[in-house]
Amino acid sequence: MTPAPLSPADTRAAIDAGARLIDIRGADEHAREHIPGAVNVPLDRIGDLPRDGRPVIFHCRSGMRTAAHAAALGAAAGDAPAYILGGGIAAWRQAGQPIVADRSQPLEIMRQVQITAGALVLAGVLLGAFVAPGFFALAGFVGAGLMVAGVTGWCGMASVLRVMPWNRRAAA
Repeated sequence: MTPAPLSPADTRAAIDAGARLIDIRGADEHAREHIPGAVNVPLDRIGDLPRDGRPVIFHCRSGMRTAAHAAALGAAAGDAPAYILGGGIAAWRQAGQPIVADRSQPLEIMRQVQITAGALVLAGVLLGAFVAPGFFALAGFVGAGLMVAGVTGWCGMASVLRVMPWNRRAAA
């Protein structure tokens, strides 16, 4: 069964009535910002979701991931009623509902990848234009790596960034 979307107000009412709120984002995203009481079960581990018969409400950052994986989320809920927080944590925040934010946690890995890749491409282009054309290869290398990540689902840059000292706190 495909989970039905709920507004933030309806989600609050369902939680108050005993529904479980499941955050399907990565642990790094959850550590930086989450809805109070939400349990973090990342999408790649959604099959480990404990089933207790209570209604389940899934959420992500904007609602895109939950919508894209709605069938799998509904299956993970089993026989329990399943819902999706429409618009994710962004809609929750916009509706004035409380969130727990810990800005001391590192940025999400994919945001770090985007920043690092953008900086490397920019550096490669600028150095290639003003220092030596061989630096254009840096931009090409990063672009090729991003293409491989998109095709295979494995990102070497994310793997390297994940073990950096500033990310160890989120992983713990």
